[in-house]
Amino acid sequence: MEGVRVEGLFGLLVLAIDVWAIIHIVQSGTSTLKKVLWVVLILLLPLVGFLIWLLLGPRKNAASA
Repeated sequence: MEGVRVEGLFGLLVLAIDVWAIIHIVQSGTSTLKKVLWVVLILLLPLVGFLIWLLLGPRKNAASA
């Protein structure tokens, strides 16, 4: 029974970080096509897509923040 709880918690964590990433993607100033591609990648490959977006996704300009 403990395995079910750990797996469920991990799945919930992945869902939460994916939702967070999608919100940031949608709010970003990048083109609509890039937004759609990033969101599709995260939806198709939830954990891997998030990690790729985290490493390669658009960055905010530090001067504009």
